[in-house]
Amino acid sequence: MQKLSAEERASFFKDFPNWEEVEGRDAAKATFTFKDFNEAFGFMTRIAIEADKRDHHPEWLNVYNRVEITLTTHDADGLSARDVALASFIERL
Repeated sequence: MQKLSAEERASFFKDFPNWEEVEGRDAAKATFTFKDFNEAFGFMTRIAIEADKRDHHPEWLNVYNRVEITLTTHDADGLSARDVALASFIERL
């Protein structure tokens, strides 16, 4: 797996404005807020099923109605096409 080029990385943050760079890492982070815990957990469940199919799992944190997701590809030591695809899926939810 190969890291995104500088141009591809810039395109990622342009195409996905909800995502921000993680300081000190080649990673992207987004926070999603829902009505309640049930809605947040349902969102996480849909992502978990897709992530398992893709064998590409996010780093995440859930506190009640808030879900924080960090994407990076450990095999590439940074953002890769796998993160672009998973971010695209997440944004469609």
